[in-house]
Amino acid sequence: MENVNDNACLECVHAHSVDVLSKRSIQVLPELFTIEESRSRLLEVIPDHGLGVERTTSHLLQDIAPALNASSLSPNYYGFVTGGISPAARVAESLVSLYDQNPLVHLPDQTIASNVEDKALRLLTDFLRLNPSEWSGVFTTGATASNVLGLACGREFIINRRLEACLGPEEQESLGSLGLLRACHITKIDEIHIFTTMAHSSLYKASSILGLGRSSVQDVRVSDCDFTFDIQDLEGRLVSGQYNSVSIVVVSCGEVNTGLFASYGDSDLQAIRSLCDKYGAWLHIDGAFGIFARLLNGVPGFERIGQGAEGLELADSIAGDGHKLLNVPYDCGFFFCRHPSLAQQVFQNPNAAYLNTKNAATDTIQSPLNTGIENSRRFRGLPVYATLVAYGREGYLDMLLRQTRFARAVAAYLYDHDAFELLPRDVFTSRDRIDQDIFIIVLFKAKDGRLNEQLVQRTNASSKMYVSGTVWDNSPASRIAAANWQVDPDRDLEVVKQVLEDVVSKWTEGI
Repeated sequence: MENVNDNACLECVHAHSVDVLSKRSIQVLPELFTIEESRSRLLEVIPDHGLGVERTTSHLLQDIAPALNASSLSPNYYGFVTGGISPAARVAESLVSLYDQNPLVHLPDQTIASNVEDKALRLLTDFLRLNPSEWSGVFTTGATASNVLGLACGREFIINRRLEACLGPEEQESLGSLGLLRACHITKIDEIHIFTTMAHSSLYKASSILGLGRSSVQDVRVSDCDFTFDIQDLEGRLVSGQYNSVSIVVVSCGEVNTGLFASYGDSDLQAIRSLCDKYGAWLHIDGAFGIFARLLNGVPGFERIGQGAEGLELADSIAGDGHKLLNVPYDCGFFFCRHPSLAQQVFQNPNAAYLNTKNAATDTIQSPLNTGIENSRRFRGLPVYATLVAYGREGYLDMLLRQTRFARAVAAYLYDHDAFELLPRDVFTSRDRIDQDIFIIVLFKAKDGRLNEQLVQRTNASSKMYVSGTVWDNSPASRIAAANWQVDPDRDLEVVKQVLEDVVSKWTEGI
């Protein structure tokens, strides 16, 4: 490789970044011809003689960057609950690339990277109104990986209890050492159930990865328009399978299409917790974005939303996404567990003495190597630490209030509109429900079925805003998710109105 001074190229990238960030209005999506042109310029084979840093930098800035969307840059990108990158997190991210630390290998005499991540996790638990002394945590790639960790710990817990009953505590055998098939053979377990309501697709994915099977996920909600748990149904299923099966209960803290919650208030979670204790089930929270509603506890006008995240401290494990409402860069999720020794049984690195770098006499940090999936990864915790320190609880509360007020204003506009229908229709039967139940997500469709088939495409074609397409009641639907730190309720509502009115107008005119 060439040994060059890359400062000039870095200055070019910096100038490009400054130019992009200084623009008041950013086109949400690049033009299709720009994407096609950029795609055609991508190299098909590796060159025998490299282009060099300077020419490669030009290639990146001129041929690739123009075809990237503004999902994190624009406050009007409402797809996939995509957060932006706060200014403090962006500064920290530049240091992540510059120093390229692996915080999972704890080297207390060489770097404080692991210490920073440990502090970031403790700040995050405090920020989410959880007791830092009761939870151990680890950063992940996102909520999907965090759900894998939660189900893996749950699987270990529920099967280990049966192993103790069959073998006795003196045997000291665990699922992690025996393996799933052998452990189930010993305990005569032939089914593992995951009871939940309106599960996110990542839960099905996690269950498949862990050998539990997607068919193990069972919905026990009250009704099609009520996503809370049917407690009687839940107990009936726990009772019926207690001899030849074991169970994990997953509470969705924020349903992805509607933003509604699977529980409201401490009493709901306490009832589920009691059943889990009674029947030996593991309680996991999928709090990808909904967990941040804990900031709204006690805030006038947002009581119902705050209740959706109450009682989460009763869980055994919690999954969350940092690159959503925390507004730190991809990829960043987090996982918290109240049973750190159990996580070590699942994720430990056996027979790897060179990785045991902790000085037990002077250091209290639990090695991340033995509490999560990876043994090496980027320094995810630094942007989290930076943004929490920079803005604090009040700064994030202000952001969350702006996002929720914007979503409620959009929902009210759609509710009153002749051409659109706010979903779910069985929930939003009056304007009052909007100010009770709308969090950061708005689900809607066009009343004209033919327009509805094209609504997402026509909306996104404006390049002024972006919405996700989904399906609700077997019909196409559009979803707006306000997750960017730059959201301004008044300004952004006008953008939404302008785009949707233009869509309706052109449709009516046959354009």
